[in-house]
Amino acid sequence: MALFSSRKTKFVDSDILVIGGGFGGCGATYESRYWGRNLKIVLVEKANIERSGAVAHGLSAINCYMGMQWDENRPEDHVRYARDDLMGLVREDLVFDIARHVDATVHKFEEWGLPIMTDPKTGRYLREGRWQIMIHGESYKPIIAEAARKSATEVYNRIMVTHLLMDKARPNRVAGAVGFSVRDGNFYVFRAKAVIVGAGGASHIYRPRSVGEGMGRTWYAPWSSASAYGLLIPIGVKMTQMENKIVLARFKDGYGPVGAWFLLLKSHATNAYGEKYEASWFEEIKSLVGKYADITPMPTCLRNHAMLEEIKAGKGPIYMQTQHVLDTREKEEIGWEDFLDMTIGQAVVWASQNIDPKEKPSELITSEPYVMGSHATCSGAWASGPDDCAPKDYQWGYNRMTTVDGLFGAGDTIGGSAHKFSSGSFTEGRIAGKSAVKYVMDLAGDPPQVDETQIKRLEETIFKPLENYEVGRNEIVAGTVSPSYLSPLQGLQRLEKIMDEYVGGISTFYMTNEPMLNRGLELLAMLKEDLDQLGAEDLHQLQRTWELNHRVWTSESVTRHTLFRQETRWPGYYYRGDHPKLDDTEWHVFTASQYDPKTDEWHMSKLPVHHIID
Repeated sequence: MALFSSRKTKFVDSDILVIGGGFGGCGATYESRYWGRNLKIVLVEKANIERSGAVAHGLSAINCYMGMQWDENRPEDHVRYARDDLMGLVREDLVFDIARHVDATVHKFEEWGLPIMTDPKTGRYLREGRWQIMIHGESYKPIIAEAARKSATEVYNRIMVTHLLMDKARPNRVAGAVGFSVRDGNFYVFRAKAVIVGAGGASHIYRPRSVGEGMGRTWYAPWSSASAYGLLIPIGVKMTQMENKIVLARFKDGYGPVGAWFLLLKSHATNAYGEKYEASWFEEIKSLVGKYADITPMPTCLRNHAMLEEIKAGKGPIYMQTQHVLDTREKEEIGWEDFLDMTIGQAVVWASQNIDPKEKPSELITSEPYVMGSHATCSGAWASGPDDCAPKDYQWGYNRMTTVDGLFGAGDTIGGSAHKFSSGSFTEGRIAGKSAVKYVMDLAGDPPQVDETQIKRLEETIFKPLENYEVGRNEIVAGTVSPSYLSPLQGLQRLEKIMDEYVGGISTFYMTNEPMLNRGLELLAMLKEDLDQLGAEDLHQLQRTWELNHRVWTSESVTRHTLFRQETRWPGYYYRGDHPKLDDTEWHVFTASQYDPKTDEWHMSKLPVHHIID
């Protein structure tokens, strides 16, 4: 096969290696250059930073902005909001750290050319809600990518990073990463003094509501393949809150966002009979979560819960009453631009189903679960906090460094810091970049050492699916089913079925229990065994095999965390049928897991929640 004979090994050395060219990675690259003027900074992205990451297709709003210069909100206010929405559990030091710096980030975006809408009456940014400002965001990502591209020493696009490298002399220190070019198949070895992971969270570990062609239109971004976690878990990074997956209300079939419709246009949702239903479920919700039911605004998961209960009560479909709010040309333009900026597929759905939002309502439904640390949930790595406000047991070194020395994170990668969204992810990247520069400077003459044996072993592992296909394809006489290898799509569909049916997906109304979770772990173990038999017919499929690997690692972590937390902390995101209520006495804690690559064992634990803001 030509790919085997022509493949070259390319070594790239750097001071700081940034993996992932989304907002977290771009922020890390930008800030690393500011503090490390003479350092070699390398940014690696599996697509192209111009249009990669969760904001690739644009946004209609920036969802994390304080407005401190107008005294609209303070960082402490944002901590309280994030804490309330997550039912009491956030890393308040990390959330505060982002909130106090995020406005400066947004002002940079505007300086770089991002059009931010203003209120003609006040001259201030146009608010969608308390924390959101409206933008003309179709070109949001290219604007941010330009800043990162100018800051990096080198940018490597179309390189799929599959594994992190560890230091030969010090086993708990990172030494770089390996991967391959999805264009020419060359093997890349990135040696670095510090690594910042800004890769994406996990979509498509659960079976999506939209099937067939619609699988490619899911939300969260369908190309976010869990690398933020799949790179970290196998080397033993401590992870937290992986059970805190997110489920969101969206316009049905196109996954169109609802925020602008609720917050800016002041629309409302009803059941099929035109009744506003949320208040009718208050007493039932209070019986599940106690004092958290009294929070205003109602936490995201509880609004989901009310919708799900209304549907189960036989009063669906649920409708967004769009026709009642599009009473001016300006509002109509905002409603359509909300989708054309970021979810154009929803506009297509409306057209295909003869829906004019000025004349008739449109269905809402909850999404399949996603695992992410950058949106309204907290999944990700346990990271060291800022030295000026982090409690002692949250702070062991450099800000945003994981439990592996020299390995930093931002965006989806870091757990506990919910509600950062795009601007907060870029800000967290800046924080990680500054810390990584300090780490590199402090290293002085003690750089990591890379084991050539480790590199060779990983190279053989990475390209094995090409060999599996080359050998096994001759056994296929018709169709695509082989007796000796598994295709990436077959593996993905198998994973989605396991997670959906046993770990709280849409087919069970997000319900699970201990026996179901244990059965899910059994099936995941069998799937992991079969990953050695994945076959890839080309480089595109080879990329899919490693995306699947990252998703499987993440799925096992999610399942183990969901099993470990014996309560239903977030009804509307998932339910433990055997532990249906929130239990603050036993579970006002973070969950933590740590995989041991030497023993192939997982260690689960509880970590304390410290409230630093009154």
